[in-house]
Amino acid sequence: MTKVLFVCHGNICRSPMAEFVMKDLVKKAGRDGEFDIASAATSSEEIGNPVYPQARRKLAEHGLACDGKRARQFTARDYSHYDLIIGMDSANIRSLRRASGGDPEGKVRLLLSYTPHPRDVADPWYTGDFDAAWNDIYTGCQALLNSLS
Repeated sequence: MTKVLFVCHGNICRSPMAEFVMKDLVKKAGRDGEFDIASAATSSEEIGNPVYPQARRKLAEHGLACDGKRARQFTARDYSHYDLIIGMDSANIRSLRRASGGDPEGKVRLLLSYTPHPRDVADPWYTGDFDAAWNDIYTGCQALLNSLS
């Protein structure tokens, strides 16, 4: 089983969107038994909070629910538990490497590094553009799943 953890700053927008998109993609591919998928935050700011309403609406537009999801912070145990730790932007990657002692096992990757156009997924908390975030996250998750075939 491949264990994948998606991570963003607060775990209320991008990383839960990626978590539920990836769960849907693997289910549609008939591969849901092959994966353990979750999400977390690099910061403690939103711990315990639900998915941000606009992110929840964007998921719902695509038929995806995120009921019960609450923000949690990345821990050192997560580094040993997960095979892949996927950050949404370069700041997340720096935080994850710091928290994991420099990423000694090479598990930390940028989501869009799996695509032909590697870059950060812009944070819709600041941009307000949940459509752009959705497109980047969906494209990144599809590319990630393809790379794991």
